[in-house]
Amino acid sequence: MGTITLGLLQHACSADPAANLAKTLALARTAAQGGANIICTQELFQTQYFCQSEDYAHFALAEKIPGPTTGVFQQFAREHGVVVVASLFEQRAAGLYHNTAVIIDADGSLVGRYRKMHIPDDPLYYEKFYFTPGDTGFRAWPTKFGKIGVLICWDQWYPEAARLTALQGAEILLYPTAIGWHPKEQTALGPTQHAAWETIQRAHAVANGCYVAAVNRVGHECPAGGDGLEFWGQSFVAGTSGEILAKAGGQHEEVLLAAVDLARVDDTRTHWPFLRDRRVDAYGGLVQRFID
Repeated sequence: MGTITLGLLQHACSADPAANLAKTLALARTAAQGGANIICTQELFQTQYFCQSEDYAHFALAEKIPGPTTGVFQQFAREHGVVVVASLFEQRAAGLYHNTAVIIDADGSLVGRYRKMHIPDDPLYYEKFYFTPGDTGFRAWPTKFGKIGVLICWDQWYPEAARLTALQGAEILLYPTAIGWHPKEQTALGPTQHAAWETIQRAHAVANGCYVAAVNRVGHECPAGGDGLEFWGQSFVAGTSGEILAKAGGQHEEVLLAAVDLARVDDTRTHWPFLRDRRVDAYGGLVQRFID
């Protein structure tokens, strides 16, 4: 596999799921027409970020997988000959819900799903109320346009997740994301918070010799009242040495396209042989919560 193009869909979300789906499909169409081979949505693109409050009514937003939205993207992938990664609120069973991404190959087949493994619980990010921690483990899927790994938002802070996905041969790590500032903290803490978010993901690219693509939403959302969250956008693609290949702005909707040469993965891993030199005999402590 040579050079392929990634298409990241960065946009604001309204309170109307149908309108958000229509917008996402329109942006995906723009990406496909621009040459994208792999298209990735932002996290939970069909809704505003409802985890700002704990409200049982929001469970009605979930759907089965496969289900109606999966079917729409399967048809889209088949019609345009593209791979699609779409982030959905999954109802697995009565009372059992996940934050899930579906992986759809260019022929429209549903090749896999990834259920978010790390679930945050912070002010205005009350995800533990809604989502059961994933049980799919860390996976990589072969597709028409390369072997991809998918992780979701809070997962992006954990080097273990990136490593275990890369160890299965992932050439690209895709991170559907919904992250932003508390407006009252933005002036004092905003630059540091954003820099940490971008830096750790670029480090995953360096440590694993692969591409990293993070797609975030934009806009100020207050579905639960109060100050809400100001999503900072700035979706980006990092190269195999952590360099920024393409980056979106922080306030506007954007289809971010980035060409990546998959041959660089083997070249980088050969010249920077971190995988070769890992001391797998000495890492047993990683499975402990803390070493006293």
